[in-house]
Amino acid sequence: MTIEEIRKIITADEHRQLELKKSTGELKEGMHSACAFLNTEGGWLIFGVTPATLKIVGQQVTDNTQREISQALSLMEPRVDVRVEYVDVPESVDKKVIALFFDGWVWGKDPCTYRGCPYYRVESTTREMPRQMFEERLKAAKPQFFAWERQQADGVGMADLNEERVRGAVRLGVENGRMPASAMTEPLDKVLSKLQLLHDGKPNNAAAMLFGTNTYEYAQFRIRLARFRGNDKNSFLDNQRVEGNFFELLDAGMAFFFKWLPLSGEIKGFVREDNLEIPSVALREALINALCHRQYERYNLTIGIAIYDDRIEIENPGFLPPQLTPETIKEPHGSIPYNPIIADVLYKTTFLESWGSGARRIMDACKEQGVPEPMWKIQSGFVVVTFPRPNGSRNGSKDDAKSDVKSNAKSNAKSGVKSDAKSGVKSGVKSDAKSDAKSNAKSNAKSNAKSNVKSNVKSNVKSNAKSDAKSDAKSNAKSNVKSDAKTTHKILTLIERAPNITISDIRKILELSDSGVRKNIGILKSQGKLRRIGPPNGGRWEVIK
Repeated sequence: MTIEEIRKIITADEHRQLELKKSTGELKEGMHSACAFLNTEGGWLIFGVTPATLKIVGQQVTDNTQREISQALSLMEPRVDVRVEYVDVPESVDKKVIALFFDGWVWGKDPCTYRGCPYYRVESTTREMPRQMFEERLKAAKPQFFAWERQQADGVGMADLNEERVRGAVRLGVENGRMPASAMTEPLDKVLSKLQLLHDGKPNNAAAMLFGTNTYEYAQFRIRLARFRGNDKNSFLDNQRVEGNFFELLDAGMAFFFKWLPLSGEIKGFVREDNLEIPSVALREALINALCHRQYERYNLTIGIAIYDDRIEIENPGFLPPQLTPETIKEPHGSIPYNPIIADVLYKTTFLESWGSGARRIMDACKEQGVPEPMWKIQSGFVVVTFPRPNGSRNGSKDDAKSDVKSNAKSNAKSGVKSDAKSGVKSGVKSDAKSDAKSNAKSNAKSNAKSNVKSNVKSNVKSNAKSDAKSDAKSNAKSNVKSDAKTTHKILTLIERAPNITISDIRKILELSDSGVRKNIGILKSQGKLRRIGPPNGGRWEVIK
């Protein structure tokens, strides 16, 4: 290294990756910064430069100086291999600049300490690392000792896992070549063991999260679902809280999207394609990522789905890996799962990829449908994905109208007779009053008006009743067939979007009775358009083209 290279490094004031010290008389403080570089993005520690003026002054370097530096570096834990550069200062005889470069921390490596204390870098300042950050890095470095997902689940035994759900997930993995065919017939404990879902022969927290049936003891196995009126949280149109395992929470979240987001159709060739205003593929991927990568050890926090007039937000407790920011997450990057066991199971059962491509697939789906791509941000300990709604606040009126359909139908039914009667009264009074005014006195006009009112009301009511009865008889005969066709089409659309959707979810989304859903599914099966694969509780639907 030359003095010219030193000058290039110190062209600006101290910053996140540069610390200047006048001499090794500040060696202890310098090692704090060195530890911070090792725990952040790396950087230069240079002795022999005045920080205030950036003047290169150098210092005398003796054997004792070199020993002090070596001893100070030996107090770093874990030990680091750092090359120390001694650069001559041309203007000062026998004086040198001492430069050390430290590599930055990589996710999965042990955090560094100096004399037992960890430090990290905030802009140009060196600070002691917060306990939470240090513990998170320890967990990332030694997940076998610290990771929440590996710990034995409290009060959960093999009988508390949904075996049908496990078998259904394994079947998907086998069918897609991600698991061996032998997994289909192996005993449950052996399957779970291979998926790293057992701790000393008992289910761990990852198993409880993925397949647990009794999740009431886990406050973090919940999601909050809300449809707000407007663009803030002042007024609700819908407010729910759902608890369950991964698959139950995923189904509930997707059902909520289908309930509140407009569905549009387009004919492409001979096929009709129905799409949510935000691609269901993108929403599903974002929700799976939230369920997979959240910090489950933060038991008092839950995932949230909030639908506003102008946007949709999915928030999950956690943070982005140090290698990623809300901006760089949109760029190509590797897979860095916070819960590697859960992520591996979801990959093997086809619910997740393992290439860090989730954000890219979300953006591609939005681009293909011609809607704005989402934005990522870190907010109050949550990672928040925000999808702008294409029609902005106009969606609010659509959703309000959707929720008011029933009340409007009832009010229209009641007001129909009243309006007919009122219009008959008014028209009768006006026409009779005019004709009587010309030919009769005012007193005759009043009496005629009263009698005409009664006769017009009776005749209008009778004629309206007859005509309504005829038109209803004709329209009902036609609409029954049409409504059945529309309902079966909606059910097929829901199943195509979410093959694991339950009859209960379909009933809630389409606001049908349980028998109505089963009736229409029976029609689809008899028409050869739908079939069930696997058991009732652990299988899935398949639409037959």
